[in-house]
Amino acid sequence: MSDVRSAARHRARIRVAEPGSLDETEIDAWRALRALSGAPASPFMEPEFTRAVGRVRPTARVAVVREHPAEDGAGGVSGYGGPRAGEPVGFFPYETGPLGHGRAIGLGVSDVQGAVFRDGLRLSAPDLLKACSLSAWEFDSLEAGQELFAPATAEEFESPVIDVREGYEAYETALRARSPKFLRTTSAKERRLGRQAGEVRFVFDERDPAALRRLMEWKSAQYRRTGRRDRFAKEWISALVRQLAETRAPGCSGVLSVLYVADRPVAAHFGLRSRTVLACWFPAYDPAFAKYSPGLILHLRMAEAAAGAGIQVLDLGRGAAEYKDALKTGGVRVYEGSVARPGARAALHWLGREPSRRAHSFVRSRPKLAGYAQRTLNRVGRLREK
Repeated sequence: MSDVRSAARHRARIRVAEPGSLDETEIDAWRALRALSGAPASPFMEPEFTRAVGRVRPTARVAVVREHPAEDGAGGVSGYGGPRAGEPVGFFPYETGPLGHGRAIGLGVSDVQGAVFRDGLRLSAPDLLKACSLSAWEFDSLEAGQELFAPATAEEFESPVIDVREGYEAYETALRARSPKFLRTTSAKERRLGRQAGEVRFVFDERDPAALRRLMEWKSAQYRRTGRRDRFAKEWISALVRQLAETRAPGCSGVLSVLYVADRPVAAHFGLRSRTVLACWFPAYDPAFAKYSPGLILHLRMAEAAAGAGIQVLDLGRGAAEYKDALKTGGVRVYEGSVARPGARAALHWLGREPSRRAHSFVRSRPKLAGYAQRTLNRVGRLREK
């Protein structure tokens, strides 16, 4: 499926295609543009992630942007010293929905969202949406620096990170200075776990499919226990994770990390990595070992192994959690909102989405109310398990 449209005012030609139909020249151009962006190398922004979503979401699309050549005497695009005429200068992955309501690729599981454009590309958001036959485009983790969509952001969030570019020892030293009790307690629990349950062993990049299945079972149980929607009950999410577990590319590889005790898995995490970023995605543990805090032990072991593998940053993802506050060294900004073209369909999108978003924002901004909401979800989860 392919459709070519023009945004004449900006001399752009936009081809809308299914992710799987992109050729290797386009994939290479995507990677090159991303490398030149200066943004953190999030695996969610790589073509492999979009292609994987495309295999499980029939509504996934990519807008491939090219600029019309202009006579500038240099064989390039007028005013730039960049790509030759006809080469891609931008990629916009998205999913389509009813009434032209679009959403970020993998919305609901993608922790970093946006487009990959050449710096200085002359294109407006309404023209891009029009070329994609979209009346609106929704996002909940828009990457900082996405200037095309910045005016449409409604809320800003911190995505906590662990910075290990100076090595794990430097991170642990800083953690000990900031939270000496946390590190001391977690280390003591790990030693006690070894004494009482058996030898503790950690594998950073486990390839056993059974370990991935166990993680997904734990995570589903955790969602139900806390009253949340079970993501793995959605077949497309389960299929996406299984697929990405087999993906091996420099910019996007699946990494399954497992903490074993006497060869029994007690905690696990599945995420995606690039050369320099580990996107922390799905962590879970066996509740039978909860008193030992195996999830915290796992994350410290992951940070150590990641630093040894040349990874500089572990991105813990948007969302408040005590363990993230304990482990983080800082944070990056992500944004929620939607960009729309004027019209009735955009108005319908706003009416259908904005009241709910504002209600969630109201609760999040009030800690007591948020705490009450979480306790209510926990009660709902306990009732589900009966």
